[in-house]
Amino acid sequence: MAQTEKKGGLLRKSSASKKPLKEKVVLMYDEIFTTEDPSKCNPRFWEELFLMKVNLEYLEGKLEALDGEELMKIKDNINCLFQHCIQALGEEHPIRVVNALQTLCALIRGVHQKNKSTSGFDIINMLVGFDKAELCMKNLMESLDSLLCAEGSESLKSLCLKLLLCLVTVTDNISQNTILEYVMINSIFEAILQILSSPLSRREHGYDAVVLLALLVNYRKYEVVNPYIVKLSIVDDEATLNGMGLVIAQALSEYNRQYKDKEEEHQSGFLSALTNMVGSMFIADADEKISVQTNEAILLALYEAVHLNRNFITVLAQSHPEMGLMTTPTSPIPTTPVTPLGTTPPSSDVISSAELPLDADVQTGNLLITFLKYSSIVMQDTKDEHRLHSGKLCLIILTCIAEDQYANAFLHDDNMNFRVNLHRMPMRHRKKAADKNLPCRPLVCAVLDLMVEFIVTHMMKEFPMDLYVRCIQIVHKLLCYQKKCRVRLHYTWRELWSALINLLKFLMSNETVLLAKHNIFTLALMVVNLFNMFITYGDTFLPTPSSYDELYYEIIRMHQNFDNLYSMVLRLSTNAGQWKEPASKVTHALVNIRAIINHFNPKIESYAAVNHISQLSEDQVLEVVRSNYDTLTLKLQDGLDQYERYSEQHKEAAFFKELVRSISINVRKNLAFNTLSQELLLKEFSTIS
Repeated sequence: MAQTEKKGGLLRKSSASKKPLKEKVVLMYDEIFTTEDPSKCNPRFWEELFLMKVNLEYLEGKLEALDGEELMKIKDNINCLFQHCIQALGEEHPIRVVNALQTLCALIRGVHQKNKSTSGFDIINMLVGFDKAELCMKNLMESLDSLLCAEGSESLKSLCLKLLLCLVTVTDNISQNTILEYVMINSIFEAILQILSSPLSRREHGYDAVVLLALLVNYRKYEVVNPYIVKLSIVDDEATLNGMGLVIAQALSEYNRQYKDKEEEHQSGFLSALTNMVGSMFIADADEKISVQTNEAILLALYEAVHLNRNFITVLAQSHPEMGLMTTPTSPIPTTPVTPLGTTPPSSDVISSAELPLDADVQTGNLLITFLKYSSIVMQDTKDEHRLHSGKLCLIILTCIAEDQYANAFLHDDNMNFRVNLHRMPMRHRKKAADKNLPCRPLVCAVLDLMVEFIVTHMMKEFPMDLYVRCIQIVHKLLCYQKKCRVRLHYTWRELWSALINLLKFLMSNETVLLAKHNIFTLALMVVNLFNMFITYGDTFLPTPSSYDELYYEIIRMHQNFDNLYSMVLRLSTNAGQWKEPASKVTHALVNIRAIINHFNPKIESYAAVNHISQLSEDQVLEVVRSNYDTLTLKLQDGLDQYERYSEQHKEAAFFKELVRSISINVRKNLAFNTLSQELLLKEFSTIS
């Protein structure tokens, strides 16, 4: 018997002698794409349609093939199909519901394709008709809400979320998606929270639910009162917030694991020597370079939770006992196509098997540790635009954390010590740190390590000025908390001081190139004022008196850099150019640093001459410093422990609009190719009762 093949809605025998036959569902679609009412000749047309397996490819292709004018001619049938889909969602038999959900996805996507090219084309009118829009969309949202909250099929819930993601992301700019007005009016917020609060639902649907929520929060957020923002800001249910944190932690942790696997793969191969030489983790292909983009959706969700909901701050430090140990999956994991690193959510099999461990080498983990490790990966390479955006968002999240009083309390808590293994960029002049030698320290030490690592590794031609400014601001905000609460943090402050001095040296060495693009004096002033903070208030938060002595030692040891900086800013502040004012601010800020250098250097030279020593040791210099504090005069500088609080709307609106656009495109692309296959759904509902 000849084998039957199926292609593009056609059934044909391998013998080419017979005319190809169309599937029944395709014939029914063809009837919809005429100007006649398909139920005229067949009163059971709509009932039969939703018993047929949906042919997504054919239906979408048919819609895309029509121009706007042709589509308007069959508008009544499209409206009718849309309305019957909504009616079918209330059916008892899941096969009809599955097919209705699939058809709605195809309809929304297909009709929206027309919306891109046709001016004045109204998507709502085309899909449902103005006169029935409000009622139909209300019914649709209520049906989806019921399906998401019901005890029934997990596959149906999954498809509901896919439909909602499809609906939200059909336009690149979600704020131009007029359908979302109905999603605002008929909220599904509580349904999303229910998914996140239930362990079973969270494992199956948590990723999609969190991404959906992050996108909905960003709908016209600067123009109108978005109910999802209002509701998210007041959630205080512990199970829900922990559930959301767990989903985010799993997604970031999965990314970290994939990255580590890739890193080890490259290091074990013959490319490792070359990889280290060029100072890059990967010799990456195009797919690997853009891999961070998709995880920006989860990062956006973390940002919105941290930024909007003060209760979520507690989740950052919450230990996840179910993430402590890796268990073997009870069922085999199905093979899936290889995708670029991080472009898809963690598979439900992986998540349900373990509630993924945050850190293989840490006994207990939490969301903040996983986030810091993730940040240390994406902040390594900022040359790629997606990684640059991801790195910027990481720093914005850390800025919000560094401003929060409660977050600072647990960051600096001596009773909460962790060993955080951050990723460090391979550099020729330093050895790779041994992971096992990492000490257990308060979490703020890992944040400071991350900032120092960024400062040291990004002094390059394409200078990421914006990221450096954010980095220094985070350090400053942490110091303000330490000064205010008199927290004496046992940290290797010398590493920070050295990094800051080298940054100033870099700015001076590349003055001409950098000034063509950036106002480097803003950054220089911030760095100098960090030193002023240590000089003025260091005795209140540095761990020991000797730490304060070491600060002076570093300033004196590296005095040439401060002298050169002073010469540079003095030169520019005495000229009548565009940099006069910003340069003069740095000149004034250097007053105490110059006082220290000018006070101690003669004393050190005198000590060397009296004792006939050509080069003093560190201990000898420190002895001179300790002996001569009394005669040092410093000026009191105001406002060193003050800072401007983070504000999204006034400063970051353009960044978030572009970021959400990028996420919308990416989510839509993954929905289109990976997640709307019916096979698994139909297996679950293979019998018609």
